[in-house]
Amino acid sequence: MTGRFQAPKGTYDLLPPRSALFLAVVEALSGELIRAGYGHVQTPMFEDTELFARGVGESTDVVQKEMYTFTDRGGRSLTLRPEGTAGVMRAILEHNLLEGALPVKLWYTGPNFRYEQPQSGRYRQHTQVGAEAVGVDDPLLDAELITLADRGYRALGLRDYDLRLTSLGCGTCRPPYRARLTEFLAGLDLDEPTRVRAELNPLRVLDDKRPEVKAMVADAPVMLEHLCDDCAAHFGAVRAALDAIGVDYVVDRFLVRGLDYYTRTTFEFVHRGLGAQASIGGGGRYDGLIAELGGPEAGGVGFGLGVDRAMLACEAEGLTPFSAARVEVFGVGLSAAARSRLAPIVAALREAGIRADQSYGDRGLKGAMRGADRSGARYALVLGDRDIEAGVAQVKDLSDGTQTEVALADVVEYLVRAANPGD
Repeated sequence: MTGRFQAPKGTYDLLPPRSALFLAVVEALSGELIRAGYGHVQTPMFEDTELFARGVGESTDVVQKEMYTFTDRGGRSLTLRPEGTAGVMRAILEHNLLEGALPVKLWYTGPNFRYEQPQSGRYRQHTQVGAEAVGVDDPLLDAELITLADRGYRALGLRDYDLRLTSLGCGTCRPPYRARLTEFLAGLDLDEPTRVRAELNPLRVLDDKRPEVKAMVADAPVMLEHLCDDCAAHFGAVRAALDAIGVDYVVDRFLVRGLDYYTRTTFEFVHRGLGAQASIGGGGRYDGLIAELGGPEAGGVGFGLGVDRAMLACEAEGLTPFSAARVEVFGVGLSAAARSRLAPIVAALREAGIRADQSYGDRGLKGAMRGADRSGARYALVLGDRDIEAGVAQVKDLSDGTQTEVALADVVEYLVRAANPGD
């Protein structure tokens, strides 16, 4: 083989400094969930293929076209997870969590895998922060999760997005609506693939992004106009809670998510600066999913927020919700003895909560100071053999070039105070 290896198509390497944005997004989105009492769950990156076929839906593009499925050495059909909810539901059932306190409230983060056509904002490996609240059918839970997602985006500084909200009904009102929609679609001049999609799940046609199809379905019957009394009351309660909390939203009559398990409340966050791949996250209620996977009848609601998409949204709005500095203090040792003397000082700074690093190898003063500049540190801690003999170190403020001589015995305390002036 000649040439260098490259990341597989549809994937990318996450490197500093952009990786700092990745961590900031995960921290902001998950922080809201942790403060709301959601516990962390981690499930395998691959599961039995049948779990996703039943849980995600046979008619979805995910199951039909996009799953990474393989046969292991034991002859079992396994699939890299294309989304997070089905695996979490499996874990809830396997470990009997529904027999404890309800609702079960869990959050998670990690990569998902779909064989999609790569483009900006759409990758074959993408990372999400997800959350699920299971075991209670309460519209206030729907509102809570929507609010937590909205607060997470706002914690990043994002503002240029819309929250779109709808209801997809339930097992009582959706079948008669589906019949009306199927009859309407049968009268349209649809191409063969779209007609097949309409037979499998007519709602998917309403989600078609092609202008010619959108024009044809503009007058289609919509679920919001055919809700049963219970679903209408549920949707009204969700909207009332969001209004009371102060979360802005737009009711979208044609909103359809890409997974079959959604019922009742369904929502999507759409960023106005991302073009075709505008969705940065979404979710909804899935009251029949637990039963479909072999469990009891139990309500549930959840979301998946795209970390990659949120990063693009931050960049579109010019936001940097993280410190570009890799460390706060950078040690510059002018000799092997000085570098050895710096090592315990740097360790003590880290133990005190200060991000610190030092130069390694015989780079000379200029090379070491370039390393300090590249680190983004505010302070350079310069130490030479003469300084060691005098029992002092030179602390240079890289923001203004001033330099202060500090006793070695006091330098950790001095830098901790300097880095935390308000304490």
